[in-house]
Amino acid sequence: MAGENDKWEIYADKRGEFRWRRKATNGNIVGASCEGYTKKADAKKNAQRHGMDGNPDGLGGKDKWEIYKDKRGEFRWRRKATNGEITGAASESYTKKADCKANAERNGM
Repeated sequence: MAGENDKWEIYADKRGEFRWRRKATNGNIVGASCEGYTKKADAKKNAQRHGMDGNPDGLGGKDKWEIYKDKRGEFRWRRKATNGEITGAASESYTKKADCKANAERNGM
């Protein structure tokens, strides 16, 4: 299964807010939080929503996923909660829609 050996990191950014990132075994970032959180526990919950620890609480089951073309004509994904807030997005663009979809699936789609 793709991503089962990914490394998850929760860290404090330059503003002192907590964020998460997911790294593949080759070191590439394959997922990251879209916003900072004042509480480390909130950053962890958002990471779990994207598959960290196997998403033990089943978070985000009703989220909407979008795969779209960016301004450069490449594919990206974003995940929206039921309240419309973006809870995750692709950290890079993809020339092939299938590669973008595979990355979204790696992050919980």
